[in-house]
Amino acid sequence: MLNFKYIQSIGAMAVSVFIFTACSTSKSTQLSSVDNNQIEAAWVVLGEQGQATARVITRAATCPTLQQDGVDMAMRVRAQPATEAQRPTASGPAESKPSAFPVLTCEWPLKRDAVSVSVAGQKLPLPAAVPLKIVVIGDTGCRLKSASNSYQACNDEEQWAFSTVAKTAASFAPDLVVHVGDYHYRESPCPASDAGCAGSPSGFGWDTWHADFFAPAAPLLAVAPWVVVRGNHEICSRAGQGWWRFMDPRALSLQSNCNVEANDQYGDYSAPYAVPIGADAQLIIFDDAKAPEKLLAKPDPAHRIYLDQLKTANQLAKQAKNSLFLIHHPVLGFAVDRKNPDHIEIIPLNVFMQNLLETMHPNRLFPENVSMILAGHVHLFEAITFASNHPTQLVIGNGGTTLDKNLPAKLPPHLTPFAKAKIAQFYSTNRFGFTTLERTSENATDWVIKSWDKNGMLINTCQVKGLKHACS
Repeated sequence: MLNFKYIQSIGAMAVSVFIFTACSTSKSTQLSSVDNNQIEAAWVVLGEQGQATARVITRAATCPTLQQDGVDMAMRVRAQPATEAQRPTASGPAESKPSAFPVLTCEWPLKRDAVSVSVAGQKLPLPAAVPLKIVVIGDTGCRLKSASNSYQACNDEEQWAFSTVAKTAASFAPDLVVHVGDYHYRESPCPASDAGCAGSPSGFGWDTWHADFFAPAAPLLAVAPWVVVRGNHEICSRAGQGWWRFMDPRALSLQSNCNVEANDQYGDYSAPYAVPIGADAQLIIFDDAKAPEKLLAKPDPAHRIYLDQLKTANQLAKQAKNSLFLIHHPVLGFAVDRKNPDHIEIIPLNVFMQNLLETMHPNRLFPENVSMILAGHVHLFEAITFASNHPTQLVIGNGGTTLDKNLPAKLPPHLTPFAKAKIAQFYSTNRFGFTTLERTSENATDWVIKSWDKNGMLINTCQVKGLKHACS
């Protein structure tokens, strides 16, 4: 059986080992003159308590030199190039293959007061003490999945719009970018007869990560630091190997890297953390990637793991007056039944997580200072506000992958995502796009939430003042 406290201690050990190794390595590593054209991606990710880390993916043999406030330093190796042995995946055995990562992943923690950071002449964005504009995207990859006979036209920007979404969102010059999960969707090979996805890579290696995320996301990676939420497409039996190599802000450990199925009990779970965003507000990042769609018995390891993690999240919520809860699966949202496209059945979501949250907050589910829930998973935009004392639920899963059928403009009477929640306003659209959260000043505690289509046309606006919300 799995003991979550043991996982947490392993995580702490991994961090300690990483720091010791990095320090001993940095003394002997020579500064490298990696050329900019050898760099595949360079960006900044925010981790626990807002710690900013520069990340680089390169085809060079050594990590590049990072210049921080005029001082050169050799970046640390996070993951060496490797082709990992084939492991069981969500795809059938005939479609599975070893994950090839012919690239070096490098990183370096940035000073909190850093003024200028660059790699190979490429300037990296630094965190704002109080981000005034946050861009939120989710569910961005191109869906290729034989199990559901779903083959999106990855070669057509009208049908796979992530590239356009990223370019448009970058033009808004955000201070911070949040991705609410599901970066990788190309699990199965494109059928030979399908011109829409012809030539697309598939599987879980670098070629697919590059095509599905890093290439189209490049403009948005360049303009602002990122906060990343893990989705169910990044669990160990899917794209978890790349998630740990490239995306997660924490240290990479041998036990949690998803390369060995026997260790998935570690790789599929990670503790929540908080990112301060100024004005006594914070983001709480919760990894529910492996959360089931049904209730689990209390003896089930996942039940105990997530309950312990939610207790940790409750403690994190005490650090600020206002918390925004980031999770991949919506807690107070709706979905449609994808298995029957001719009949729209509206499904309340995440009864498993609701059941756990009720044990701590029977009525509201969340602490009083959690004002919003940001999620993805459903391939729509949803804004749901409540007449009851419940946080606003935003669902931002319209970033590029195949869209779901839209929900009706008017919900059936008395329909609610949670028995004790009463809906005040509901809005949904299945247009490709992204969402912005904006403050009017550095002291502002209120938000203006706007949903935009892929070309930057305004779709919907919500005013959020404390626990009072109004959308139009």
